[in-house]
Amino acid sequence: MSKIICGIQQMGVGVPDVQEIWKWYRKFFGVDVKVFEEAAEAPLMIDYTGGKVQSRTASLALSMESGGGFEIWQYTSRNTEKAKFEIKLGDYGLYSCKIKSRDVKASYDYFKKNGADILGELTKAPNGEDTFFVKDPNGNLFNIVQGTGWFKDTKHPSRCGAVAGTMIGVSDIDKSIDLYQDILGYETIEYDVTGEFEDLACLPEGNGQFRRVLLSHKEPRKGPFARLLGPTKIELIQSLDRTDCVKIFKDRFWGDWGFIHLCFDIQGMDDLQKECEAKGYPFTVDSSNTFDMGEAGGRFSYIEDKDGALIEFVETHKVPVMKKLGWYIHLEKRKPGKHLPNWMLYAMGLNKIKD
Repeated sequence: MSKIICGIQQMGVGVPDVQEIWKWYRKFFGVDVKVFEEAAEAPLMIDYTGGKVQSRTASLALSMESGGGFEIWQYTSRNTEKAKFEIKLGDYGLYSCKIKSRDVKASYDYFKKNGADILGELTKAPNGEDTFFVKDPNGNLFNIVQGTGWFKDTKHPSRCGAVAGTMIGVSDIDKSIDLYQDILGYETIEYDVTGEFEDLACLPEGNGQFRRVLLSHKEPRKGPFARLLGPTKIELIQSLDRTDCVKIFKDRFWGDWGFIHLCFDIQGMDDLQKECEAKGYPFTVDSSNTFDMGEAGGRFSYIEDKDGALIEFVETHKVPVMKKLGWYIHLEKRKPGKHLPNWMLYAMGLNKIKD
């Protein structure tokens, strides 16, 4: 089977308290469908957790509006460590998570009315669309952008969906871009601009000179969950005048405070592994066979981009619809690239958490 990138499955977020921050994500992003919730050790990630097996609890949450979900991740064997320095624009790694909105102005008004920590004002991105930045209670940075490719209108008052992509700090865009264009399939350059930018001025060190490249994909993603995950974009950003840029996760573990990985739902892991190795991005972690997440299962792997940002791939084998009834979606024998029927995706919404 040739590899298929089905979409961004989730953004991993390391937090000190899963339930506390998840409630905030439900209120502001409408990410209220629980796919799984599990506590266990993470032995396969030992190379990223200080050479010691760590314990954690993790929950995967989705929005029926569309967009990738959040894997909300909390250490239970140690404290979740914050960066000991201020993370600044241009630092290397997953800097900001893009959240899709049906109406960015309406989302801005809702966030402001409900006391969210908005940075700056409603501004325009280089593509002319409305945008703004907001911090969650843990200080993680979200970029609200105009969304496309909606699945269901849940009438959430924020008018937001879920993950629409990410902004990634890199040291050299020309050296980094092949991973995102060739392997991950973001072949289209929507803009490649250099200068100072009004929409970035509210961010730490955001008044400097930057090169920004926004990448998207022309064709709709294929695969079982592609209609729900929707289209996404990757923005690479490089500081042109800072000489003190550092890795966002410098001296910390995977799973610590912040955006810990960007995860893609994929099919054809063996072919993907061969392609990644051939292009200089070997798997650094590979579960090889089905990895059981208690209520969900699949095979997962990781690679690093040129600056060490972690990209995860998950080939999903099963997901729960109604665990109490033993109703699971089994995917291993389904035709690669085929969408699940909408009614089956809608059924996942039965696991909605109501506040």
